[in-house]
Amino acid sequence: MLVALLPGDGIGPEVIVEAVRVLDALAIDGLIFEEAPVGGAAYKEQGHPLPDTTLALARRADAILFGAVGDPDCDALERHLRPEQAILGLRKELGLFANLRPANLFPELANASALRPEIARNIDVMIVRELTGDVYFGEKGMRTTEAGLRQGYDIMAYDEGEIARIARAGFETARARRGKLCSVDKANVLETSQLWRDVVIEVSADYPDIELSHLYVDNAAMQLVRDPGQFDTIVTGNLFGDILSDLASMCAGSIGMLPSASLDKDGKGLYEPIHGSAPDIAGQGRANPLATILSSAMMLRYSLGRNEAADRIERAVGKALAGGLRTADIGGGATTRKAGDAVIAML
Repeated sequence: MLVALLPGDGIGPEVIVEAVRVLDALAIDGLIFEEAPVGGAAYKEQGHPLPDTTLALARRADAILFGAVGDPDCDALERHLRPEQAILGLRKELGLFANLRPANLFPELANASALRPEIARNIDVMIVRELTGDVYFGEKGMRTTEAGLRQGYDIMAYDEGEIARIARAGFETARARRGKLCSVDKANVLETSQLWRDVVIEVSADYPDIELSHLYVDNAAMQLVRDPGQFDTIVTGNLFGDILSDLASMCAGSIGMLPSASLDKDGKGLYEPIHGSAPDIAGQGRANPLATILSSAMMLRYSLGRNEAADRIERAVGKALAGGLRTADIGGGATTRKAGDAVIAML
């Protein structure tokens, strides 16, 4: 089983190191790692954020463990050379259309949530986000209006096949959880969202055992803060999913705690923490590696078929937190290395 390690920028290398230490501690037979540059680090080394050699490794690998991309030194580059284009390119080239972002609160972190503890402790939601369409991949550009004003545009577009594919991923995810799926759109003002809602309803005929509901995205954001416990599984588009998953992370305590999986139609995936590269704390040993460690657990479960090992990691993280582990983002002073040590000790 080949795992491609793509550490990237900022705190990415620091958190990847800890996830690999945890995986090494499990001593899984046949698990090997191969590393390649990506993002700003790759641009500085090879002149492109997603070099051909890195993409080739990603194609060969059984799974990809990704750190983070984003480098202020690269902000003035042309858009196609910026670090963030690496992750977009990987999603497109590998067909990683289904993004799974769980948000559940470890009981020990109830006081770290932005919500009152009695509300926060109810959150246990999986956000299924479409990942290869919407405004991020639609036609975009700059133009001049008849009045001579500069105008930027980004086109939101989905066809019914793209919607049906992610809808099925949402229904299947809900079936494996508690049987409730909420589809989030903006059908009252967007034609794209009207098609989204129509197709999701059509697909629901194949899943009579799943309770389907619909919310506009603004109401969904409000409900996640008001009563997150009402949600089981949410399926939504790329833009709305990006926003809602970050909101859910703060309900669950910290963006440094949330893992994610981006899957293709066959279950091959790219696994990454949902936090960014955090260049302001890079190299200081202050980053929380738990989201990356939990991402490695998702990798074992969804792509490598090692459910027992995945369960062990998740239990170890919970026990480490119960034992008092706290990095700076969740109210403590543990270093990145100490956090990794604590999880390994619990294994």
